[in-house]
Amino acid sequence: MQEEVPQLAIRVKDLVVGFGRQIVIDHLSLDVRRGEILGLVGASGGGKTVLMRTIIGLIPRRSGEIEVMGAEIGQDGERSKRSAAERWGILFQQGALFSSLSGALMDEIATAKLEMVGLRPEDGDKFPAELSGGMTKRVALARALALDPAIVFLDEPTSGLDPIAAGDFDALIRTLQKTLGLTVFMVTHDLASLNTVCDRVAALADGKIVAIGTMHELLRSSHPWVRAYFHGKRSQMLQPKAS
Repeated sequence: MQEEVPQLAIRVKDLVVGFGRQIVIDHLSLDVRRGEILGLVGASGGGKTVLMRTIIGLIPRRSGEIEVMGAEIGQDGERSKRSAAERWGILFQQGALFSSLSGALMDEIATAKLEMVGLRPEDGDKFPAELSGGMTKRVALARALALDPAIVFLDEPTSGLDPIAAGDFDALIRTLQKTLGLTVFMVTHDLASLNTVCDRVAALADGKIVAIGTMHELLRSSHPWVRAYFHGKRSQMLQPKAS
């Protein structure tokens, strides 16, 4: 029986991104399946956030193709970028909360999304300085979900959180993904998140995806950087998820 080909939420082919003479993304290709949580790992400064920001159109590419939910994202087509942007939500690393949430969204949408991420409606009236780190992440996630996106991009979502808050946030991401059928593209260095939340993990090194698969598959990778990352001292707590 022929194996069914998974539908793709994101397709990146032969992507090149650079700044001046420095090539950060070097002919990279990556497929993200619809409905999965994909974790992207790589060395600090190795291009993880650059790749995410290029996919969503914040950084120009030198060459290559990008498709989101079957629609090609053109190099200079603002209409195509705006149309694609309506299909995704974004949580940046610091939450990027510059004003109170209720001033940016209609009250009824804000209330529903805040409750969805485990917050109270009155939390939407608070200023960023009044929120804890965990609450800031949840408010940012509520905003990312405001327009019912098909894809959510998360940039280091558990950065700055203590282990308990990070675990709670991981559980929230998994619950929302299952409930809403989201595709989640998550840039992270959090080994616990990779192990407990992600369906697949992609490793970025030397400007390319050098390994991709389940956690169990990446633990068996022979690539030097992948082995150093997943078999180093800080990875001793890792155990592959039961399939």
